[in-house]
Amino acid sequence: MTGARSGVGEGDGSGNSGAKSCAKSYPLYKSPLLRAEARVQGSMVLVDAHGPLAHLSLVKSALQMFDGQIAAYADREKLCLSTWIPPIPSRAFSRLADSRLLALLGRRTPDQVTISITEDCPNRCAHCALPNSGNKLCLAPHIVKDIIGQILDMGTTLVIFDGGEPALYRELPELVASVDDRAISTLFTSGAGFTAPLACQLKEAGLYAVNVSLDSPIEAEHDAMRGREGVFSEAMTAIENALAAGLLVNLYVVLRRENMTHLHSFHELAFRMGVHELTFFEVVSTGRWSERQDIALLPADHVLLADFVRGNVAPPRIFSVPEAYQRFGCFAATSWMHVTPAGEVYPCSCYPQSWGSIFVEPIKKIWRRMGAFPYKKSKVCPMRK
Repeated sequence: MTGARSGVGEGDGSGNSGAKSCAKSYPLYKSPLLRAEARVQGSMVLVDAHGPLAHLSLVKSALQMFDGQIAAYADREKLCLSTWIPPIPSRAFSRLADSRLLALLGRRTPDQVTISITEDCPNRCAHCALPNSGNKLCLAPHIVKDIIGQILDMGTTLVIFDGGEPALYRELPELVASVDDRAISTLFTSGAGFTAPLACQLKEAGLYAVNVSLDSPIEAEHDAMRGREGVFSEAMTAIENALAAGLLVNLYVVLRRENMTHLHSFHELAFRMGVHELTFFEVVSTGRWSERQDIALLPADHVLLADFVRGNVAPPRIFSVPEAYQRFGCFAATSWMHVTPAGEVYPCSCYPQSWGSIFVEPIKKIWRRMGAFPYKKSKVCPMRK
């Protein structure tokens, strides 16, 4: 496998401006059955793979997700293919590579776990998948730490702190620090409460990346979707604070029919702000929009998105979740699991069906039972109508 276009930076990880090429190879996997490495050549990331497993369709498909793509960040010590992937080399990345190969043998591992630590949020987003119940639900710090300990033992390599607005959770740096080198930690934020001091505290605690949510590149439209004036400004400030602290930043966009016309503007804004990645996710009919049947992308929208992503040759890197969905199928209960502020365990944050409570039994037992989830690897999300 060859080819790749990579917007890579060298130095402080503060964005994609002033990117430099880095003549360095990074080991992806090494065993008698599979040897894979990534190289940064000029402005491109090249992925090479050899061995019997390199010819398997699932292995080839996984490697092709990055071969020919723009990297989130690279320097002479590490390569960050994506804000969703542990850096290379690292213990966390090695664990992820092992779990993906074991998945070929049928072993399920919750590689990614989102934990909604609080319902507290100043926004009232029209499309919120996890709207406030009004009960001020919040997971205590010692409970969250116990969850983290359990999922790390199960093989998790990405711990995502979600809400509500996790930046408003006072002990957030403490929680981040409890994620050891077996995994990376990231968080979602609207920007509310994500101050410069907090960004520095989180970086010191070991946070890997920040996902800043954006619904429109137009300030008025974004604020209207979020139900409060000033949210767009807070999001931009959060990006600046995160970059200044040396954190990786991902601009996270939920696509719906109405904002598909903004694809270029989203990317231009992401480049202008100097973020490392732009993620496109497709809206799901759940939460406050559970009754909406006119929001999912149309076939023509999917073609437009695919063409846009395929034609991207400039940083930042674009990660299209719809493309990954079509390539690998649904991640829910296969490699993704979600914990709510009430302690209920869902297959993913968009499918509000509890398979058990962390207050009743070990998460490992719930995960095993979740193997019966009927939509694992489905190419059609059961929540999209």
